Amino acid sequence: MARIAVISAVHEELAEILALMPDERVQRVAGREFWLGHLQGHEVVAVLSGIGKVAGATTAAILHERFAPQYVLFTGVAGGLALGVEVGDVVVGTHCLQHDLSAAPLFPRWEVPGTGVSRFAADAVLVQVLTEAARDAVTWLPKLVSAETLRALGLHRPTVHQGLIISGDRFITSAAESQALREALPDALAVDMESAAVAQVCADYGTPFAAVRTASDRADDEAHVDFQAFMRDVARHYSARIVRKALNLL
Repeated sequence: MARIAVISAVHEELAEILALMPDERVQRVAGREFWLGHLQGHEVVAVLSGIGKVAGATTAAILHERFAPQYVLFTGVAGGLALGVEVGDVVVGTHCLQHDLSAAPLFPRWEVPGTGVSRFAADAVLVQVLTEAARDAVTWLPKLVSAETLRALGLHRPTVHQGLIISGDRFITSAAESQALREALPDALAVDMESAAVAQVCADYGTPFAAVRTASDRADDEAHVDFQAFMRDVARHYSARIVRKALNLL
């Protein structure tokens, strides 16, 4: 039985997962609640990291020092960045990069000093497991969400993508910012605020890691409007369905 850590950045992403753990108990460390229990035959440690790279990295470090997970999964939402990633699509990260990191000219742009790495690779097995779980989740969307909500958010035929997720300590809320990121990193599919930092910590500890992110908005001028509605009406269903299916496959 593997011990699997599940991290989310905000409450709505984690609440439905906790509801699936009938025997959870809580340990409080560094202002965070770590929920220990079982799901789909695995030991699970679920935790709310908070928003941003420092919050994500702190949470990942505590997880390793206190709970020694064998796998780390990050589930949550992101802004769709690539032109083909629409609201409601799911991105499984094959690599993660910090788009706001630059120690140039001492190191190449985006490279983490001392590592020789700018893109942290996700675990290949976890990527495949999360991709299969996400494909299952999107087929269930019409059953999990009302037709009115689907119409209001413009959710039609959600697609699952694999590729680069980029992270930075900014909530991207303008078309100009999105365009600048696309020009700098044309293969980036989605942008969030935690995944790359957690990936770096997991790499330090040698722990298999992967992130799955649902596009809650298009990281443009309407992002703040789309985000709140998506979190309230859709994200909680997606996270729970994907995590439960993924754990069943591991």
